[in-house]
Amino acid sequence: MFLSLLNKKEMLKFLDLAIYMVDIDGEPTDVEKRLLGKMMAELDVIKDEYSFRLTDSVEETIKFFASCNQVVKNVVYLNLVTISMEDDLYNNTEFLFLEKIQKSLDISAEKRRELISIVYAERDLREKALRILKN
Repeated sequence: MFLSLLNKKEMLKFLDLAIYMVDIDGEPTDVEKRLLGKMMAELDVIKDEYSFRLTDSVEETIKFFASCNQVVKNVVYLNLVTISMEDDLYNNTEFLFLEKIQKSLDISAEKRRELISIVYAERDLREKALRILKN
């Protein structure tokens, strides 16, 4: 969501974090794979450049984003939250990783709540649209 606001390098680095997030709790679920595919489609501009392996360590990638502007930080955090919430399975490792990202990217508790509410609102809208289509 809003990944097009990132520049090419930020997109590549974001994919590193997204893949790390998907793999953090073991084998990716079909839902996580589908979501990652959607994100890759949104990042069409870099699809031929990404090698599906971390270009840096996770810590280096987090440091990279810590030096970016707040819009980039918010987009990255929003999409990582989306990944963590997509499969409806609570995972402590994902939670701790998101907490680390939140602190590293200087995302306030209020901004965190706002970003999470976007994820819930999008999910609610998709579910409502599906109900309307099926009835």
